[in-house]
Amino acid sequence: MSQITYYTEDGLARLKKELHEMKTVQRPSISNQIAEARDKGDLSENAEYDAAKEAQGLLEMKISKLELIISNARIIDESTIDTSKVFILSKVKIKNVSNGMEMEYTLVAENEADLKAKKISMDSPIGKGLLGKSKGDIAEVQTPNGIINFEIIEISR
Repeated sequence: MSQITYYTEDGLARLKKELHEMKTVQRPSISNQIAEARDKGDLSENAEYDAAKEAQGLLEMKISKLELIISNARIIDESTIDTSKVFILSKVKIKNVSNGMEMEYTLVAENEADLKAKKISMDSPIGKGLLGKSKGDIAEVQTPNGIINFEIIEISR
């Protein structure tokens, strides 16, 4: 069962670049390692050969997974984002009700999440709590330390 995921143009381009690098650089490199290990003789006791075959299997699995993600990816037109409610690619300014601390995050797909860039996954606890909320709403977010309430101060794109 495949799941449609939404990306910015940059995010999808990054995934395609990563896939291209896996197929054109990493795959041939592993094939060369396998060939070199095979040339060293007895494969039954050849640790280099076993390691290269295992690396090949892991790479092929990553390639398959990335191809599936890309085939189910959809690009979001940022100009059509409704700012009355929190959706993917919404920039949300929130305030922790208990301590008054304000934060601003952009909700993105899981593969584009980057906390340093203030981009959080819409599948994260905070992201799930904010989705569909409007300005002034209180979002209850379940965390390992209990429920935290965030007030939606501003929604933009």
